[in-house]
Amino acid sequence: MEYTVRAPIANFTDLLLDAVCMVDAGGRFVYVSAAGVNIFGYTQQEMIGLRVIDLVAPADRERTLAVAQDIMNGQAHTNFENRYLRKDGSIVHIMWSARWSEADQLRVAVARDVTALKQAQAMQSVLYAMSEAAHASDDLADLFGRSHAIVRELLPASCFGVALCDKAGQDMDFTYLVDDGAPCDAALMPLLCETVAQCAAPLLLAPGAQDGLPAPLRAAAATMAGGALAVPITTPDGVVGVIALRNGRDDAPYRTQDRDLLVFVADQLAAAIGRRQLHAQLQFMALHDELTRLPNRRLFYDRLDTALAHARRQQERLSLLFIDLNRFKQVNDNFGHACGDRLLQEVARRVSACLRNSDTLARLGGDEFVVLLENVTLPADAGLVLDKIHLALAPPVDLGEGQRLQMSVSVGVAHYPEHGGNRDELLSHADKAMYVAKAAAALAGSGAHQPA
Repeated sequence: MEYTVRAPIANFTDLLLDAVCMVDAGGRFVYVSAAGVNIFGYTQQEMIGLRVIDLVAPADRERTLAVAQDIMNGQAHTNFENRYLRKDGSIVHIMWSARWSEADQLRVAVARDVTALKQAQAMQSVLYAMSEAAHASDDLADLFGRSHAIVRELLPASCFGVALCDKAGQDMDFTYLVDDGAPCDAALMPLLCETVAQCAAPLLLAPGAQDGLPAPLRAAAATMAGGALAVPITTPDGVVGVIALRNGRDDAPYRTQDRDLLVFVADQLAAAIGRRQLHAQLQFMALHDELTRLPNRRLFYDRLDTALAHARRQQERLSLLFIDLNRFKQVNDNFGHACGDRLLQEVARRVSACLRNSDTLARLGGDEFVVLLENVTLPADAGLVLDKIHLALAPPVDLGEGQRLQMSVSVGVAHYPEHGGNRDELLSHADKAMYVAKAAAALAGSGAHQPA
């Protein structure tokens, strides 16, 4: 059966921003107004005869057929939403109002493109979801997992990965990498992330569109099935990582709207990472000495109390070495505080090199350092560490600008349980022993710092 739409009506409908469509009982377009060209990407002539359901996104076809049947049974529908595949393969969100004309045996519908509205709603949804994820996550891996779940609801992604840059900004490692059916491309994904991190800009890859890419990435993408999309995670300090997606051969290609959405997700991740980094920095500053980066008095006391509790339970021993630089004030007075600071940093570096990973070196303040040696078998073992420290501090210290100093330290030792059963008793004993050692050094005439 042929249907003819009278010219005056067609002329009027072509003025509408929404598309007017007429579909026969077999589900084929018999008329589409001019606005359909912008919405669906086909010409009016190309759409005539096409089956409507073939243009509907696969995930929406079942419910679309059910609603179409309701309409043909005489039930009008308004504000029904589904997704269509445009001629270029991209997704368009449509809001329909439709009714059945029994006299004409046609479904008459008005279609409105709400893709921009859906994009804005998706952005808002991502904002809320990412904010909630950032507050609910225990660590970055958990945050990335929650981010994956959010993105999966909005974009096709057979593979989702987050790669973070190292502190030097030279290398990248995948902190999170998950495939949802198709294995992640071992060659493509790392190259994609490295390229995006270097150029600090999003990159959208489509099959057969590899012009302008670096040679290694171009070669890896040449055999790519489906598409890929990656965007940088950028903080005020620069690019800290990359989010990368791969979709399957049968998925719709990624579009600029998808890129913009993923950039928005990356911005939220960057903000969350920045907050966590700031929190970690504040925690570090609260528990460490700013000059030497060593644990400060507060952190040291906590570690000492924990070590004492463990030693009591396990009937183990521990030792403290209380270290004080001899005549450090003269260094500041004679050479300036900048030289004094460099001297303290060098002492911290050399003493740290003498210790095990399980030991703790802290700066209590000024020129006072303290070493906690856990699980010491014999008191003599602490003496061996003390000998290593004296040996390490024996070479002159280069303070820059031609200044080299020969330094010396006085050390007091305390052992648990011989010299005390709690923090205050052990520190008091070690402090007194240090002053005894300092007095002996002064009498021996070896207490002064001398130019080397």
